Amino acid sequence: MATVESLVAQIQGLSSSAGDLSLLLTHLKQADEFLHNESTRLLPFLEQLDPTLHSLGYLYILEACTSWPVTNDQARRLVLILSRFLTSCVADQIRLAPEKFIAVCKSFKDQVLMLEAPIRGVVPLLEAVKKLRSSEHLTTLHPDFLQLCLLAKCYKTGLSILEDDIFEVDQPRDFYLYCYYGGMICIGQKRFQKALELLHNVVTAPMSSINAIAVEAFKKYVLVSLIYNGQQFSTSLPKYTSSAAQRNLKTICQPYIELANTYSIGKISELEPYIQTNREKFDSDNNLGLVKQVVTSMYKRNIQRLTQTYLTLSLQDIANTVQLSSPKEAEMHVLQMIQDGEIYATINQRDGMVRFLEDPEQYKTCEMIEHIDSSIQRIMTLSKKLTAMDELISCDPLYLAKVGRERQRFDFDDFDPVPQKFNI
Repeated sequence: MATVESLVAQIQGLSSSAGDLSLLLTHLKQADEFLHNESTRLLPFLEQLDPTLHSLGYLYILEACTSWPVTNDQARRLVLILSRFLTSCVADQIRLAPEKFIAVCKSFKDQVLMLEAPIRGVVPLLEAVKKLRSSEHLTTLHPDFLQLCLLAKCYKTGLSILEDDIFEVDQPRDFYLYCYYGGMICIGQKRFQKALELLHNVVTAPMSSINAIAVEAFKKYVLVSLIYNGQQFSTSLPKYTSSAAQRNLKTICQPYIELANTYSIGKISELEPYIQTNREKFDSDNNLGLVKQVVTSMYKRNIQRLTQTYLTLSLQDIANTVQLSSPKEAEMHVLQMIQDGEIYATINQRDGMVRFLEDPEQYKTCEMIEHIDSSIQRIMTLSKKLTAMDELISCDPLYLAKVGRERQRFDFDDFDPVPQKFNI
C-alpha cells in the first residue's frame, strides 16, 4: 500500500525528464483518492518538494490540501503556499494536469476573497493564466483574474490580458464573464471604445435564454454607448443578436432605454429630471457613476456642436447655450475636453473668449504611419483567421448535418449566376 512518504520519493525521483513525468503522472492519478483521504496531514510534506523542480507532484498534493473548506487561519497559511507555487511552477509540468491546476487556482481565488485581500491574488493569478493558456485561447481562469483586478482596483494589470486576441472559448459563461469584467476594467480606465467592444460581445453572444450577465452588460452597454457615441447611439440591436436577447433585454432594461431616448433629445433640462426620478434604480444597479458621466458627456457633445458653428465664443455664451451654471464651469469643461483631445481650442483668460481650432493631425508623422500599418497587419491576420475558420466550419459533419436537416435540397436560385460575358 502506498504511503505519503513513498509518493514524495517518487515525485523527487521522477520529475526530471518527459518520460519520467509521464510515469509520475500515472502514479499520481492512481494515488489521487489516497491523497484526498490523507489531505489533513499533507502540508508538511510540501516542505520536502521544490515547486520549481517538482511542479506536477506539488500540484497534486496541493490540490488535495485545498479540496476541503478551510478556516480563515488555514487560509492565511495556504495563501502564502499557493502564491509561491503559482508564481514559480513550471508551465510544461502543470499543463499535464490542467484540471488540477484550475482547481488549485480557483481555491486560491476563493481564499484571498475570504481574507478580503483580493490584491494578494492579482499577480499570482496573472502568472497562472500565462502558464495555462495557449495562444488565442480563453481559459476559465481569465474571468477569475479580471474579477480580482476589479475588486483590487488594479485596472492597468487587468488590461494586460485584454489586449490579447481570443479565438477559442471552452465555456460560454467564461466568455460572458471575461467580456463583462473586461468591460468594467476598461470603464475604470476610461477606455470606452474597448469597453463598448467587450460589452457588445456579451450582448450579442449566442444564448438560448437570457442570463443575468447579459442583462447587466446591456445596462452598461447603453450607458457607455451614450458616453462614447452620444446621440449616434441606436437602441436597436444588430441582426446577429440572439432571439432571446432581442426579445427580453429592452423590456428588462426599460429605464436605460428611456434614458437613451431622453438623451437623444439633446436637452440637459429633460435629461437631469429623468435621472433624478430614476436615481434609486441606477444606484441599486451600481451604475449611478456611469449615469453621471452620461450627463457630463451631453455637455461635451453640446460644446462640440458649437465648434462646428463658431470660430470664437465667450465662456458666458458657452455656459448659456449648453446650460451650465457659470462661465467658470464652462471653462473647466472646455479645458478638460482640450486635455482629452476632444476639441482643439485656446482660451484667452483676459477677455474670457474661446477660439476653436482645426485638428492639427496631418496623418503623416512616423507614429501615425506605424499605427496605420499595424492596424492593416492586424486586419490581414484577422481576415486569414476568419477564412480558415469558415473553411473548417464548412467541412464540419455536425454543421453539414444541421444544414441538411434545415434545407432538404438546394434550389437553383441559391447559387450565384455565372456571368455570360465580361466587359473589358
